[in-house]
Amino acid sequence: MKIENHIIRQKQRERAKKNLLAWLLFLPALIVLYFIIWRPQVMGFAWSFFRMKGYRVEEFVGFDNYRIVLSNTHFVQWLLNTVKYVLWSLVVGFIPPYIVALMINEMVHLKNTFKVVIYLPMIVPGIAAFLIWKLMYSSDATGLLNMFLSLFGMEPYVWLQDGRFTILFIVISMTWKSMGGAMLLYFAAVQGISTELYEAAVIDGAGMWKRILHVTLPQTSGVLLLNLIRQIISVFQVMEEPLSMTGGGPNEASVSLGYKIYQYGIVGNNQVGQALAISGIMFVLLIICTIFYFYFNKKIQEQY
Repeated sequence: MKIENHIIRQKQRERAKKNLLAWLLFLPALIVLYFIIWRPQVMGFAWSFFRMKGYRVEEFVGFDNYRIVLSNTHFVQWLLNTVKYVLWSLVVGFIPPYIVALMINEMVHLKNTFKVVIYLPMIVPGIAAFLIWKLMYSSDATGLLNMFLSLFGMEPYVWLQDGRFTILFIVISMTWKSMGGAMLLYFAAVQGISTELYEAAVIDGAGMWKRILHVTLPQTSGVLLLNLIRQIISVFQVMEEPLSMTGGGPNEASVSLGYKIYQYGIVGNNQVGQALAISGIMFVLLIICTIFYFYFNKKIQEQY
């Protein structure tokens, strides 16, 4: 009996030692998360209920900052513009990386070369990439896209100055910049599918499209859902793209909630409280998206 108790205590000490080492390794990440993400988010949400002088807290004003923001006649337009960014990004930038990943997976030669070429835009600094696209979209004859139009005898087009499609053109540049990362994520998911499933599908007489529909899509549905929510969250916070390409124009057609946070918090005069209020509103909306993600992810896991 004493020997058994000794063995049990020894195992408990070994387990405690392993847990301690694991927590020590995890501690730096926790510290970074606390100071860079959790603490600023909580403090920003709390300060949104105060009158701010610069970034100094003055007095509690309740929901006054939220009232000022929500009563702004342009707030609905800012929110709708942000939703347009998200919707256009799903139309333009969600499915193409998946299709490219499937194409590269089927390639026999130059597979690695294509992966590197498609990933290259990811290493270009964000502001630099969008300034390049701004020059390409230039409305005069020197713009690269208008130079192509001139080859067909067409007049120069006011790309970013056309308020109807400004957001679409910005999203195209965003897709070019971020497509490589999403493609690699999908490619890794496709590579992780067991070849036995494809072999069984071939034996059953399934062609390429049926294999994609009945094998590839179900096996990568979790990654697709994860990237869908990740893309919605990241695009919902779009800021540097309209800042560098249009300055929110024309006539605020490309202003997003993230861009207004920048204007209120950095450019504005004593409007930090309003910036924090918009940040709080965005935080609540993104939390709702995250809740939907966990709900649908659970359904998918139960199904497969």
